[in-house]
Amino acid sequence: MLLHFFFFLFALPLTMALGNFQGAVTNNTAKPDCLTHCGNITIPYPFGIGTDCYLDHKFNLTCNTSNNEIPKLFLGEEKNNIRIYNISDSEMRIFTQVSYRCYDQRNMSDDEFTSWTTLGTPKVFKFSEKNRFMVIGCDEFALITGAKEDDFTSGCFGLCQQPPNVSHGQCSGAGCCQISLPKGLTYYNVVLGSLQNHSDVWSFNKCGYGFLVEEGNFQFSSVDDLSTDRLDIVNRIESTIAILLDWVIAPNGSCAAEVVNECKENSSCYNVEGGGYRCKCNEGYEGNPYLHPGCQDINECNDVYKYPCYGICTNTLGSYNCTCPLRFFGEANTTNGCQRVGNKDSKIQLTIFIIAMLCGMLALLSGIAGICIGVRRRKLTKLREKFFEQNGGVLLQQKIKLQGSHEAMTLFSTEQLRKATNNYSQEKIIGKGAYGVVYRRVLLDKRVVAIKKSKLVDTTQAEQFINEVMILTQVIHRNVVKLLGCCLEEEIPILVYEFISNNTLFHHIHHRLGGMSWLSWENRLRVATEAASALAYLHSEITMPIVHRDVKSTNILLDENYTAKILDFGASRLVPLDHDQVTTLIQGTLGYLDPEYFNSSQLTEKSDVYSFGVVLVELITGKKPIGANRTNEEKNLATYFVNSVKGNRLFEIVEPRLLREGTFEQLQALGDLVKRCLRLVGHDRPTMKEIAMELDSLRKFTTHPWAQQQTYNETRSLALEVEQSDLYEVPLIHGTNEWESYPSITNLALEENNPR
Repeated sequence: MLLHFFFFLFALPLTMALGNFQGAVTNNTAKPDCLTHCGNITIPYPFGIGTDCYLDHKFNLTCNTSNNEIPKLFLGEEKNNIRIYNISDSEMRIFTQVSYRCYDQRNMSDDEFTSWTTLGTPKVFKFSEKNRFMVIGCDEFALITGAKEDDFTSGCFGLCQQPPNVSHGQCSGAGCCQISLPKGLTYYNVVLGSLQNHSDVWSFNKCGYGFLVEEGNFQFSSVDDLSTDRLDIVNRIESTIAILLDWVIAPNGSCAAEVVNECKENSSCYNVEGGGYRCKCNEGYEGNPYLHPGCQDINECNDVYKYPCYGICTNTLGSYNCTCPLRFFGEANTTNGCQRVGNKDSKIQLTIFIIAMLCGMLALLSGIAGICIGVRRRKLTKLREKFFEQNGGVLLQQKIKLQGSHEAMTLFSTEQLRKATNNYSQEKIIGKGAYGVVYRRVLLDKRVVAIKKSKLVDTTQAEQFINEVMILTQVIHRNVVKLLGCCLEEEIPILVYEFISNNTLFHHIHHRLGGMSWLSWENRLRVATEAASALAYLHSEITMPIVHRDVKSTNILLDENYTAKILDFGASRLVPLDHDQVTTLIQGTLGYLDPEYFNSSQLTEKSDVYSFGVVLVELITGKKPIGANRTNEEKNLATYFVNSVKGNRLFEIVEPRLLREGTFEQLQALGDLVKRCLRLVGHDRPTMKEIAMELDSLRKFTTHPWAQQQTYNETRSLALEVEQSDLYEVPLIHGTNEWESYPSITNLALEENNPR
């Protein structure tokens, strides 16, 4: 040990001396005679302040040092109002802006500000997908939209009634909600709204807020953030919270031969996903890769803590060598790694000793590994048994045995499904929804199935889950996607359905103007009739009625013969035979959601009727239920359709193709049926069985084609004359319209679209 101590005293000064001989790395952050800092923010080239200090005008910055305040750095000119937080070699952070809307005691908006930010074109700067859009408020919803070419609109609700309902420290929907953003956005605009103008929560929450923030950089403080003065919370967020941007050189360029010269000595070019490229220093070098003389060699010998060397350190270009001194051998990078050289016998003995040590260590490691693998397998087996019992597997086995329904229900093992999905690989995903992820796979018996892995689990409802699974396996209808079985050996139960191959009804309606070529008037009636008969079957023809609770065109699949199949019972509820309704948490899709169910939380079969009415409107008009870019009157398709039918304007919103293919009587009858489905009071709506019967009779209703065309043309002409008379000569005085008086909650909301 004394020998090693003296050796270290000798080797360390030698290491430091050789390292210092190489010299320090030059500082080339910015161009000569250009500012390198604005306040405490470093400005690395290609960014710069002033003429000839930046790569091109897209990287021009402005530093405001007026009024003896802390210097503020802006992207481009200060009037752009994009203030910079900091800059790195691939990202930039800018200060966020807060949109807000406040209400007075009369529940009227008396203070409002909506924000928007554009990064300009070309797309050198883009909002990172690491950002989150957050909405704060107990009666607040907000929309965020991108540029027209981005085709992006999203939003979320903050809902709560009393302070105890507000989430504590979490942004999970009660008082605070958040959503993610897609890649590539260069612009966003925020619009705020309220359901009840904060009338129920004004005592503790007078304002609602919406803003963009880098993920994890804002901590919601429960009721404190709702009751804080508006100026205080806006100033706090805007002065401390940043948005993350990605930046590239030449968004339309790449690391081709003509741009490689952009990267200076000892650096390399790499392409960035989404377009553009950046330069980076090679391994063992540091500096600015965009400025001459490029990146400089790191002297590893100057940092013995990061690059340990207990021998002689010699710096090399991009690396370093660490060797033992003369008459020593071994590994100089480790403590006591260098050993003095002895006689020949000592070397042989040392070699034998090292080999024996290595063999012993290898045997020991092999034994430990074997024990660990065995213990892990036993733990996995016990864990699967625990999950199986926890998820009600024993109860399900008893019910299968008792009912003798082995063929109707299959209990899959976790090995079967993990092997089929390649351990639930992202590459096997065919769809994501509000309640889970779906994989398309082929089982060993050659069956093509859809494997649904849920996101949520409630271990206290195992018996109810098993009862519902048993009932769903007994649902046998040609227009309902069949549940084949489940796996209960995972923490969250996994369901296996038959696979339907021809996409969703939503895709076929909205894929192109006028729908697919096969989507004729006759086929639309057929698909609507099939879907209605399936829902009627679920409502009234099985042991315990099922309310779907999320009827929409994305949950109606089409097989290879274009036969409709009702899908996704993730939100469904069983209705006990002695109950007409069930009280539940509100779930569904904006645009399809029954307003009576939304206001009362009382779920009935008529809630599905309303949602199915919206699907019929989609089939008739070819429009989406919610259109953020449509006029205020047309944003909510259901409301707009009912008002059009009442105003004798049905044929103005029907797809032109249907005017050619359907008869006047059929279109008028279908419009009247939809209007009844969309009544505000559920008791006044028809049942699904009645709807299915009326749709089926419409399919069978025919007239002579010449008489049909003549009748339609005469009626259409008369309708136009009446409309012109109403519009230009005698203004009509409409009575109170129940749909006009209802504050639509979805006029500014985003349609949830998760096709399989």
